[in-house]
Amino acid sequence: MEAKNIKLKENNISYSIKKSKRARRLRLLVRRDGSVVATMPRGGTEDAIEKFLIEKADWVLSKINFFKSIKNAYFPKFNLENKEKAFSLATERIEYFNKIYGFKYNKIFVKNQKTRWGSCSRNGNLNFNFKILFLPEELRDYIIVHELCHLGEFNHSQNFWNLVAQTFPNFKEIRKKFKTMQLF
Repeated sequence: MEAKNIKLKENNISYSIKKSKRARRLRLLVRRDGSVVATMPRGGTEDAIEKFLIEKADWVLSKINFFKSIKNAYFPKFNLENKEKAFSLATERIEYFNKIYGFKYNKIFVKNQKTRWGSCSRNGNLNFNFKILFLPEELRDYIIVHELCHLGEFNHSQNFWNLVAQTFPNFKEIRKKFKTMQLF
């Protein structure tokens, strides 16, 4: 990744550029150490990234300041105990919610993901970040239902959201909460 510098509201910020053939749009990530990564689709330009950084300056600076403020805070560790607890929790909640949906799934995996709370594979595997263990019940259950519903609709179409709404009619409000959260 290529390192660059930019001035955002009188703050010199260094960032790296990551080119991804999977990316469909520009994305920004501020890591716990305060480093900034701009991901762009193939064919994107550095000018577009600079413009995007300037547009998102308040967000970038707020995230950098947030991480500076919690520098010595405790972060959950990915260890066998937390992995097993998260696996038990996910398995129990999937069984509970799947009584509503009746989907067939293959395996459940618990991982230490840096940017995702969960995912669903085309093979029917459900993957969850071990950090769901530390979320409030409503948010963790929403993640589990979200991934479970991908077994019925492997996209984010209206049909998919209708499935989610069977359990979480307030899914739009919950999604807004996630946009303001840090993934530790």
